[in-house]
Amino acid sequence: MYAILDIETTGGKYNEEGITEIAIYKFDGHEVVDQFISLVNPERPIQPFVANLTGINNEMLRNAPKFYEVAKRIVEITTDCVVVAHNASFDYRILQTEFSRLGFDYERHSLCTVELSKRLIPDQQSYSLGKLVRGLGIPLSDRHRANGDAQATVKLFKLLLAKDSEKNIITTTVRADPKRQIDDKLLRIIKEAPTATGVYYMHREDGKIIYIGKSKNIKKRLNQHFTNDNRKSRRIQIEVTKVTYEITGSELLALLKESEEIKRNRPKYNRALKRVKFDQALYQFIDEDGFINLKVSKADNRKKSITTFSNVQQAKTYMHRWTEEYNLCQKLMGLDSSKGNCFNYTIKQCFGACILIESPEEYNSRAQQLINNNSFDSQDMIIIDHGRDVDEQSLILIEEGKFKGIGYFNLNHQINNIDILRSIITPMQHNRDAQHIIQSYVRTHKKLKIIKLEKND
Repeated sequence: MYAILDIETTGGKYNEEGITEIAIYKFDGHEVVDQFISLVNPERPIQPFVANLTGINNEMLRNAPKFYEVAKRIVEITTDCVVVAHNASFDYRILQTEFSRLGFDYERHSLCTVELSKRLIPDQQSYSLGKLVRGLGIPLSDRHRANGDAQATVKLFKLLLAKDSEKNIITTTVRADPKRQIDDKLLRIIKEAPTATGVYYMHREDGKIIYIGKSKNIKKRLNQHFTNDNRKSRRIQIEVTKVTYEITGSELLALLKESEEIKRNRPKYNRALKRVKFDQALYQFIDEDGFINLKVSKADNRKKSITTFSNVQQAKTYMHRWTEEYNLCQKLMGLDSSKGNCFNYTIKQCFGACILIESPEEYNSRAQQLINNNSFDSQDMIIIDHGRDVDEQSLILIEEGKFKGIGYFNLNHQINNIDILRSIITPMQHNRDAQHIIQSYVRTHKKLKIIKLEKND
């Protein structure tokens, strides 16, 4: 199965581009079986030359869905597919960048119709999509718009499949298919694995743990490990003799356990995962006019942060989102350096803090609400998530802003006594990695139940 796609972007600096339009056609090798087409609000301005090229301007995108609102659909339509695009390295990189801003690892096998065309249709004057398809008699409408280019790429890919007499494209696709044959030892391990959410531990013959991972579907993740062809995966496939696992029910608990267990056991194939990746943090200060200012900068252990982000792009995405959600000022959020009022004041989304029309007290109450909703500083709370069974829920205990541990309780019991909570949790280490995991997960999973606790005197 193939996901043939085209993406239009804002242009700009490398890895700072945003998607403005996307079109995806799910293709089974014979016909299109599903499709997704949408404009996307990139939450950043479009470069003028790009607007002239595509005809997509900032005004057109003002009410379009933001990337996080279409991300789930993109994941669904491309799952178990090989991504196909004309100059696939660009489209695939842009998708990975957008997903990384949301803290999600997006990985798919890919094929490039530029490279395939050069091999199967040699001696063409140009391999740009427009000139290539015109030279091949393939109709192309709406050039430099995602839907028009994606439709042309579908027709081009059909032609390439027909011309591929040695079936190299199909062979590559089958090799990328997780259902391909693997040896009996690995098949046995996969067969015994659960489809549940949890943490898994790969052991070599003497029992030593060589790799620790987490997944929402352990069986599926092991299938991926044992069918990957990269160097690390092949070495793991040779060494592993058994996989044990611990079902958590909650992905958040799995993330926390994975982080702590890797630090404790230091498996040989987890070297790159010793620390959770985040390098940006949100800080606050009061300016000379008494307004709370929020600023993102490089994470510094010596400074007290509100929350942390995986990278600059993710931080910018949330700063724009929060500015809109809490009606905050772009200038006081570090998003507008122009003189006078910020742009949001012009469109009545800012109430004038940038030009001192709104009082610090009124503005700061909303800014403080944002801070309280994204910081655990000095707070006592429990975070409730899925349990391992239908009649169970999981919990994470935080006391005085510090992560204390994880546990489970039956749905028939109300748990809000701090002493009982301390007795049922499994204690875990509070560190910057654990704090980042919890805060970033809470940001992206709004349905989580958070209960503030009152301690007994």
